[in-house]
Amino acid sequence: MKPISTLTLVIACALLIAAQAPTSVTYVGHDKVAEALAKGGVMITASNLIVQGGHRDKVGQVEVHDKETDVIYVQDGEATFVTGGKRIGGKLTKPGQYLGTEIQGGESHHLTKGDAIVVQAGTPHWFKEVPGTISYFVVKVLK
Repeated sequence: MKPISTLTLVIACALLIAAQAPTSVTYVGHDKVAEALAKGGVMITASNLIVQGGHRDKVGQVEVHDKETDVIYVQDGEATFVTGGKRIGGKLTKPGQYLGTEIQGGESHHLTKGDAIVVQAGTPHWFKEVPGTISYFVVKVLK
């Protein structure tokens, strides 16, 4: 998918979410956005969503969120991202949030700049390989 089409998908998801949100506007300045993409961090928290920046320079843990759908847009870099399958190892870290050590039987996706992927709530997902760095936006849609 071309970057313009991918960005359009991310914007469309955000607009659908915003349509369900209370009528208010939240502005995030470019400095805070840049910092969130460089270091990782939350930019917006609302009753029905969380918008955050992510940055990785190494492999992550397997994550499963019972009540959060992740809409991920890759701003820069690349990674192998595994979805689905069975979470192996790990534990419950807080209500509805699980971490694991690997995924058995999942599907691998090579994510690069401009890609978007939607991970439905309850689906194991994992940044399995990060050859350099990857920076990305995540919109967490809360159930």
